[in-house]
Amino acid sequence: SCFIVGHLSSAVDIIRTIRDPEKPNTLEELEVVTESCVEVHEIGEDEYLVIIRFTPTVPHCSLATLIGLCLRIKLQRCLPFRHKLEIYISEGTHSTEEDINKQINDKERVAAAMENPNLREIVEQCVTEPD
Repeated sequence: SCFIVGHLSSAVDIIRTIRDPEKPNTLEELEVVTESCVEVHEIGEDEYLVIIRFTPTVPHCSLATLIGLCLRIKLQRCLPFRHKLEIYISEGTHSTEEDINKQINDKERVAAAMENPNLREIVEQCVTEPD
C-alpha cells in the first residue's frame, strides 16, 4: 500500500543521517544501513512493524550495540506513525550477533543504557541532525 511505501521512505530518511560513533561518516556512507535493510509491515490498524537489519563494518565491531541503540533511539523519536521496532544485525555479519540482537531489542536494557550519561552523550551526538 502507499502508506507502507511512505513509511518505508521516512524510516530510511531517518536512519541515513545517523553518524558512526567513531568516524565522521554517516551509517549510510559506510553501508552499515542501506534502503534494502528496512522493512515495514502493517500489523494492525494504523500500526506498523519496522524491521531494520544493519551490517557492522567488521565482524567483531565493538560498536555494534551502540549503533543499534542509535538506530532505535532515533527511530523512536522521529517515526511519524505508530510502530513496533525490531533491530537486528544482518545474519552472519557479526561474531556475537545473537547477544547484540537481544540487547538492542530489550526495552529495559535500552532504557538502562540511556541512563548512562557517557553512553547517552555518544548516542545524542550520533542521532542529532547535522545543521
